[in-house]
Amino acid sequence: MRQDLDPSLYETSLIDALIEARARFGDKEILEDQDRHPLTYTGLIRAAFVLGRKIANMTELGERVAILLPSSMGVVVTFFGLHAHGRVPVMLNFTAGEANLKAAIKAAGVKKVLTARRFIDQAKLDDLIAELETGAEIVWLDDIRKTIGLQDKLYGLAAGAAPKRFRIKTAPDAPGVVLFTSGSFGTPKGVVLSQKNLVANARQVAAHIDLLPEWVMFNPLPTFHCFGLTGGVVLPLLQGLKAFQYPSPLHAKQITDLLPQVKASILFATDTFLSQYARVAEPGDFATLKFAVAGAEKVREETRNLFNTKFGGVELLEGYGATEASPVVAVNHPDRNAPGTVGQILPGMDWKLEPVEGIDEGGRLFLKGPNIMSGYVTAAEPLAWDAVGDDWLDTGDIVDVDAEGYITIKGRAKRFAKIGGEMVSLTAVEGIAGAVWPDQRHAVVSIPDTRKGEKLVLVTDHAGAEVAPLAEWARANGAPELIVPKKIVKVAEVPVLGTGKTDYVTIQKMVEGDKAA
Repeated sequence: MRQDLDPSLYETSLIDALIEARARFGDKEILEDQDRHPLTYTGLIRAAFVLGRKIANMTELGERVAILLPSSMGVVVTFFGLHAHGRVPVMLNFTAGEANLKAAIKAAGVKKVLTARRFIDQAKLDDLIAELETGAEIVWLDDIRKTIGLQDKLYGLAAGAAPKRFRIKTAPDAPGVVLFTSGSFGTPKGVVLSQKNLVANARQVAAHIDLLPEWVMFNPLPTFHCFGLTGGVVLPLLQGLKAFQYPSPLHAKQITDLLPQVKASILFATDTFLSQYARVAEPGDFATLKFAVAGAEKVREETRNLFNTKFGGVELLEGYGATEASPVVAVNHPDRNAPGTVGQILPGMDWKLEPVEGIDEGGRLFLKGPNIMSGYVTAAEPLAWDAVGDDWLDTGDIVDVDAEGYITIKGRAKRFAKIGGEMVSLTAVEGIAGAVWPDQRHAVVSIPDTRKGEKLVLVTDHAGAEVAPLAEWARANGAPELIVPKKIVKVAEVPVLGTGKTDYVTIQKMVEGDKAA
């Protein structure tokens, strides 16, 4: 059942929402990372104001300032430090490559990039930094911290005691962050989310699922990914949950070892990473988890089966979102989990489906609500943005919604092929490969075909993959023969993005290039 959301819950700036959370939940430990030196609300507020004032001294009010950091206490302090002093964070994806990062810096109108030497050294990004320096000034947070003296500390004490007297007041509709889409299907787009967008999405999730303040949210996802920023940082901090930040989702064994140590209650990740964690975890590693939330990509049956058989008590909840929606649109509920769906649309959001030619069930999903973005950045006028037309966001996703409001994703509009006049979901074809070979990773793309319009190509890391088992599965399950890929490209590893999503741009180029010939 859809419920409304009281606007008073989100008509606020991010820094004020953080200050109000301290008043509501008390000065408890709220933030920690792998260095294991937790911060209380007051500690976070003080650190944010002190660092933020240093950055404010070298920037202008309203300036967009880029952050190039992994998930850590440092990135959270920097994010709120910019907000405390009226600057706008631009989160850079350090896995996106030099060309995309340079384009992002230019498109967002960034003059300064904040980063840390420890991170750059450990991630071996020195060459990338050298390239980025040609378009923006690199500011080392390590150097800034060395200049923090007694006056700064006294300022921090005063700001921690009365933060609303020291913060720059900003409007709820003012920019809260600039993020870039994953680029799974094309060039990443710069998305401007308002402060209200981020606060509203946190409130929407909290209105949908009761989150207890004694819980711990474990976030291994990068904060340049909206799922990691809203779900892993903004949501827990505003709802009184301790937010544990881990710098890389790739460290499966380290993460599963940490989960029971930090008494993690909720784990946010993508299917790719959750599958890896489930494979390496000991049965007791997930003992403290109330549930795990999977977003950003479809949950495979293999992952769900791992959770059901190895960790029987841990509910795996699939959700759905888009950067443009801040990002959570729908998520399953621990008490009303419907596997195969992405749950029900969150409170406070309106939706409609528009018919798509060739698709009988469902349609193209449009959304409206307080979490829908301000707009896309424009390279021609970096500090402006293209607003969302009449406030309806075209998600570009084809979905079906049942009588109880549960959403089933049919695929991206771009992820359909027209074969012999029939619309075929490439996501559904991937599901066939996943059913036949559940332990491997698969991706399906289409290429032009003179006879039938388009042809399906399966890209897989399964060395023994052949067409015959796919055709046999289709026959046994009543699927039409035309959705069986007739061409298979075998690779050592199916390309993925830094967020864990399948990299369809690279795969498409690979299939269209000489390697697939």
